Amino acid sequence: RGMVPSGASTGEHEAVELRDGDKARYGGLGTQKAVDNVNNVIAEHIIGFDVRDQQGIDRAMIALDGTPNKGKLGANAILGVSIAVARAAADYLEVPLYSYLGGFNTKVLPTPMMNIINGGSHSDAPIAFQEFMIVPAGAPTFKEALRWGAEIFHALKKILKERGLETAVGDEGGFAPRFDGTEDGVETIIKAIEAAGYVPGKDVFIGFDCASSEFYDAERKVYDYTKFEGEGAAVRTAA
Repeated sequence: RGMVPSGASTGEHEAVELRDGDKARYGGLGTQKAVDNVNNVIAEHIIGFDVRDQQGIDRAMIALDGTPNKGKLGANAILGVSIAVARAAADYLEVPLYSYLGGFNTKVLPTPMMNIINGGSHSDAPIAFQEFMIVPAGAPTFKEALRWGAEIFHALKKILKERGLETAVGDEGGFAPRFDGTEDGVETIIKAIEAAGYVPGKDVFIGFDCASSEFYDAERKVYDYTKFEGEGAAVRTAA
């Protein structure tokens, strides 16, 4: 088995999620085409490979697709099979998936990036950037990083309530308040980090998924925040 992520927006250089386009099923977002590609195209091509040959199987699927963005078979088909192969290999070797992928001496978990404010296409909030994240890189362990993130999340909620802003959440679980633009969102996160007792830029950093292709004006070569933030919002050059 393999679960494949899906987003509300797709960058112009991102791999293609293959959807059916049949408005009578899931509003056109069904994935029967991708499923058919798994069962009838990819399966025939990779059956017989050694399940431990992850790179070989992945390369075979990419070559079979033959497009730069996996637009023929669908990234949702290719990635789903790739994950399923990795899980099967881990089961065959009787090791946890993280050890199979990361090596048998794997001891360190990545620093979590926690999405705490949603804008762009992920919410109805008038904020151009799609995801505002906190990165507790100064935490000594993953356990502590998770705690820091939870404390900052609740500190942010308190600040939003004090300002009379919404504390409903967007598609990715972050708050979706009506800030006075992107900069206001950044400044508010900094205040939340400090309110939780941490030092911005030392203990905790801020990360973004801007999804900037959603508000880039190719004709004018500018990033036009007014698409999400309305008149008076920033318009910045791409240089």
